[in-house]
Amino acid sequence: MRLEIPDQIRRTVLADGDVAWLDEVAGVVEALAREWGLVIGTSFGGGHAALVVAVRLVDGTPAVLKIGVPGRDVGVEALALRLAGGEGCARLLREDLGRQALLLERLGAPMFDVVADPVRRIELLCEVAVRGWRPVGAGVGLPSGAELAERYAARLPGLWDEAGRPCSMAAVADALECMERRRVAHDDRTAVLVHGDVHEMNALQASDGSYKLIDPTGWRAEPACDLGTIVRSNPGLGDDLHQRTERLAARTGVDATAIWEWGTIHRVFSGVYACSIGFQPFGEQLLAEADRLVGAGDS
Repeated sequence: MRLEIPDQIRRTVLADGDVAWLDEVAGVVEALAREWGLVIGTSFGGGHAALVVAVRLVDGTPAVLKIGVPGRDVGVEALALRLAGGEGCARLLREDLGRQALLLERLGAPMFDVVADPVRRIELLCEVAVRGWRPVGAGVGLPSGAELAERYAARLPGLWDEAGRPCSMAAVADALECMERRRVAHDDRTAVLVHGDVHEMNALQASDGSYKLIDPTGWRAEPACDLGTIVRSNPGLGDDLHQRTERLAARTGVDATAIWEWGTIHRVFSGVYACSIGFQPFGEQLLAEADRLVGAGDS
């Protein structure tokens, strides 16, 4: 079997010093194909955290095999998908966490390619995010929104420095302040299952014409955490992000300030991380918007 590894996956793995994985992953895919009765197809490009391969089950059903890269534990994603039960997210068919492997329902084209109107895309993203929300208690095994804010706050300054300081210190300070406010605001009693990265390329069309999300990061957090990823600047969209925030708040009843602060968090952290792994122009575009919003010049 000849397995194609997309360039972005290869760059991510090499940057982390895990060259051996590139030689071993084909054997992992072959073994899973034998054990699960899969016919292996082509690899999907576009991501950086997992190798994603089109497969077919023995009955001809199309599916997707996903193998996490070193350092990317798919266990939390698997738990989030089990909790979602195919509602709002792709259905989980099988898992082998020892080999960081998930077998998933195969969906269609991303919303970005299907829905031309950007305002309509935002409405649809809101709808699919809401479908996935369900109460989850502290004992369910998912990390909390408070933990997410703490992790981001602990990592952002160092990551920003390692990435060559790709945005202003003012943008970083703004994000850190938002992280602290969202950390304090977390409440286990009202937390819900959130996807954590809701955007037009993560929302794929299902067979009934609706949309489902892929690649959940899996948190128990306030709903604003998901809506903030919709507010995070979509490079090239060009709309007013404050107005987008207000529309999302009106549609869901979620506090607009919380949505805006999570949008700031996701924009800056995602932008800095994207710059650190060379995922461009996405990272630069996010951070240019972050700098504009804090009124910063060149950093």
